[in-house]
Amino acid sequence: MFKNQIESLLFISHKPLSVAELAKLIGADKKQVEEILNQLAEEYKSRAGGVEMLKVEDKYQLATVGASSEVVAKFVKSELTGELTRPSLETLTIIAYRGPISKAELELIRGVNCSLIIRNLLIRGLIEAKEDKAKGVTSYNITLDFLKYLGINDVGRLPDFEKLNRNNNLDKLLQGIGNSADGAEKEINTVINNLETPNA
Repeated sequence: MFKNQIESLLFISHKPLSVAELAKLIGADKKQVEEILNQLAEEYKSRAGGVEMLKVEDKYQLATVGASSEVVAKFVKSELTGELTRPSLETLTIIAYRGPISKAELELIRGVNCSLIIRNLLIRGLIEAKEDKAKGVTSYNITLDFLKYLGINDVGRLPDFEKLNRNNNLDKLLQGIGNSADGAEKEINTVINNLETPNA
């Protein structure tokens, strides 16, 4: 059971996870976690597939193998320059209006796992992650670069920000982004479509 949980956590995480973090998440001791990580590393190595386990100090992460770098680079480029999907736009809009917000809060609002969407937005530089060590939670917020692309210097200048930022009923944001947030969605779409142009 622990083995499956550790592999799942490594798969969905957008950052390397330490032995201590994994042990805390699954409720096991560090020695058990280290043994399982070594097993997984050997399995990936002997399998010689498209994924391998990387280790830096006491942190582990799943990554694609070097032999696949060319095709992975093409895919990542298309992901970075292509249009955002509707779920990504919804997630970005929620972060813009409600950030800083945790992954758990995002998933509570959207009702689906947001791991891959968050990873995509992080890679694009549209959001940033900040860890609250005291609470052990990572929160997400939009970046200054994203505001720059929108042509504003303050998140408070987003359409109807005051109303939507303080509204606990987020159904409007998820039902077609909501009438009062339509302007925000149009602006975000325009920004994403122009991300390939430097200093746009």
